[in-house]
Formats: sequence, structure tokens, C-alpha cells
Amino acid sequence: MKNADKFLRKFSARAIRPLVVAIACASALSVTTPVLATDFEGARIEMTMPFKEGGGTDTWGRFYAPLIGEQLPGQPVVVVKNIPGGGSTSGANQFQARAKADGRDIFASSGSTMFPYILGDKRVKYEYKDWTAILASPTGGVVYISSDLGVKNIAELAKLKDADLKYASQGATSLDLITLLSFEVLGLDVKAVFGMKGRGEARLAFERGEVNIDDQTTSGFIKKVQPLVDEGKAIPLFSWGVLGKDGKIQRDPTFPDLPHFVEAYEMVHGSAPSSERFRAWKAFFIAGYAAQKGLFLPKGTPDDVVQAYREAIAKAVATPGFSEKAQDVLGDYDQAVGDEASMMFTEAVSMDDEARAWVINWLNSKYSAGL
Repeated sequence: MKNADKFLRKFSARAIRPLVVAIACASALSVTTPVLATDFEGARIEMTMPFKEGGGTDTWGRFYAPLIGEQLPGQPVVVVKNIPGGGSTSGANQFQARAKADGRDIFASSGSTMFPYILGDKRVKYEYKDWTAILASPTGGVVYISSDLGVKNIAELAKLKDADLKYASQGATSLDLITLLSFEVLGLDVKAVFGMKGRGEARLAFERGEVNIDDQTTSGFIKKVQPLVDEGKAIPLFSWGVLGKDGKIQRDPTFPDLPHFVEAYEMVHGSAPSSERFRAWKAFFIAGYAAQKGLFLPKGTPDDVVQAYREAIAKAVATPGFSEKAQDVLGDYDQAVGDEASMMFTEAVSMDDEARAWVINWLNSKYSAGL
């Protein structure tokens, strides 16, 4: 019996020793798992692009794709997958249904994707509140009028109250909704002429004298409208402005001498806007300009993966020479990363019920939008 007990004790020690080592190794691996989860070496990351190739958002996404890939752990390849259709809702719906929460799927959003969501479009099967924002890219714009109207600046806006104002538009629920809403908030009676294929076509209508009030994005204004201003044919009224980190609208750094929309309202009405129509305007302004384009990760993406993306984008934006490379695509606007991007998109998609009900009723009654 003594020899048997001695044998069992020796055998147990030999058997337990490798088991202890195995458990220790497993524990070590479990501790390092979060780090390994963000290593994308050899991975192929798909950026779902809900637009066809060659458009503004596609150009923006293809600009960012290699920069993000270079900065992510493991330097994976980031490819753009175009899924156009349904005014960008088709690609967004597919991302909602199929994207995996492992960091291999990201979504490229635009104001054109956010507007249907905010308005409760029946085609929308995606949920922005499920996704995590990792980047927001703003742009700007300017509203201007024909010098034939006899108004020199926004301070003389009252002179436009009885003017026959015409605005060329792509549609009431397109990005032009921001401009149409601004006219409503300011109290201007403007007739919308629909059917334009883009803001470039609308500008040409302005140059031909078919309409007398227009707006263009920053790049379009600088390249095509500023010459008209220099010739005395166009008068800039106000810019849309940009959204500060405090959530308040500030002057556009590209047009520091122009009042932003809220300033323009205050100059005309003597107080800050606060009505449901203004709250609706602000939500669409953020979706259409302040955070016009953005990148998102799907629901359930682990925190370490989210952090890896945010750090990668922050590094890409801070890389020497980034501003020069980005000039033609992004302009001079600061890119919002991480919490700042989340704040912008949260405010855009969180319009209160009163403001949403008002804007839907307004679109249906004034423009027969069918919402």
C-alpha cells in the first residue's frame, strides 16, 4: 500500500505540472486577446458605399480608405464596395442587415442617407442609433442673391419681403431641404423651381436670370460664384456656418466676414431662433453640412476595435501633409473624430417629435412630398 501511495503521488505531480502550465498559458492568451482583436494584418476591410462610383461621397471614401488602412494595426487593405440604389437607402439597408461587428465592415454615410432616416422614409430599414460614428467630415455653403434685387447685404433682408424670389432646386426632400427651410425660418416667400439635376445646373439657371436666389457649397461658391460677386452680379447674404465642439453654430472659417445663418436670423428678427422649424433646420443642417459625410461601425463592434479605428483616423488626419492632400476633397474644414463625431450625428438624428411633425406637415402641405 505504501508503495502504491508513493506511486500515485509521483504520478499526480507529473500529471498536474503540465496541466498547470497549460492553464497559465491559456490565462496569458486570454489577457492578450483584446490586443490581438485589433490586429488586422492580412485582413480585407470593406467600406460599404451606398452610391455609384465617381460621386462626391465615393471620391471622399476612396480618399480616406488607404489612409485609414495605413494607420490601423496590421495595415489592412480597405476597399470601397459600391451598392447604389434607393437614394442610398439600399446600401445602408444591406449594411444594417449583413455587416459583421469584427471591424471588417464600415459604412460611408452622406446627408442623402441621413435625410430619409430623419424623415421616416418607408425605404429605410437601417438604424443610425445602432451604429458607432468614427468620423464626420463637414462642408460649408453660402446663400446669395442677384444684385438686380437691390439688396447689398443681409442687413437689408427686409427689402426682399415683397420681392419675386425664385430658387432652382433638385427636390424638396433633397439636400436643398436645408435651403428651403432657411427661407421658411427667415420668413421669405420663395418659389421653388424643381427639376434641377444638381447645384451646378441651378447655378447656371441663376446666371441666366431664370432664378434670383441660390446657394452653393464652399468649393462651388469659390470657383463659380465668387467671380460673379467680383463682377457685381451676385450678393452673398450668409453662410451656413459650422458646428462648434460646444454644439453651437459658428462662423465658417472659409467665410469669416459673412454672418452664419443664426446670426442672419438675429440681424433680421432681433433675437435667436428657437421654434420647432428652427430645430428642424438645425438637424438637417448638421446632417447636410456640419457632418455631411461620415464613417460608421455596425452595432456590437467591440470597444477596442472602435478605439483602434478612432486612433487610426486621428493619426491619419494629423499626418504631415494631410491638409494639402485633402484640400480638393475636404476643403479647409476640421475633421471630427471620436466623441465629437458621435455628438454631431446624435444631434442630427435626434430631432424632437414636435419639430419632426412640423417639418413633415410642412413638406406635405407646401411641396406635396408624400411623407
